[in-house]
Amino acid sequence: MRVIVRTVSELCITVGTLIVLFVAYVLFWTGVRADGAMSDQIDQLHRQWSQGSVPKAGSSGERSVSVAKPAPYHYGKAFAIMYIPRLGFTWNKPVLEGTGRDVLAKGLAHYAGTAQLGQEGNFAVAGHRRTYGDPFKDFPELRPGDAVVLTDGTTWFTYRIDQGPYKTVPTDVEVIDPVPRKSGYTRPGRYLTLTTCDPEWGHSHRLIVWAHLDSTQSVEAGEPKALRR
Repeated sequence: MRVIVRTVSELCITVGTLIVLFVAYVLFWTGVRADGAMSDQIDQLHRQWSQGSVPKAGSSGERSVSVAKPAPYHYGKAFAIMYIPRLGFTWNKPVLEGTGRDVLAKGLAHYAGTAQLGQEGNFAVAGHRRTYGDPFKDFPELRPGDAVVLTDGTTWFTYRIDQGPYKTVPTDVEVIDPVPRKSGYTRPGRYLTLTTCDPEWGHSHRLIVWAHLDSTQSVEAGEPKALRR
């Protein structure tokens, strides 16, 4: 009887230790790796952009500029950096092409098949709510009127949130349609959709926000107003 009790006790301790190690991996180590990966992606983009040419701007003020169609995006490659002042003025994340698990572990993920940045249609992006750096941990704090700013190294794109956070189920794929029916938009435009999981530590539902392209300007004109403290 003592042998049985001791064996069961040892098994419980072993299982408990494994559970603690797994939780530590999920909560801590994935975050450390993701933070490093996102920083590397942003550094690579800055190096890439510093070696390219930037269109000349006629003035230092914020204004609309002609947005050329971007080159095709490549799976797993970063092509833009996103800033959301509501989530903190130091909050910035790389945006990569594709929504595979390997991509989401390195930053925000652009839904392949949706519009490219700044183009007509719906530029749709997903991000983890928790784990892998917690990029969208504070997603519920987003409000209509908030700015979502992106840059591709030559142009700043400032989107303004119109609707959300809206709660739905994972099968509701209409949220990333070119004109999302539940967004309130009724005609084609230049839209942005952000998606993440809900609840905070689950994935039974999704939270959505929709935004429209409010303004663009050359990077040589300086940061857009939304990023100025």
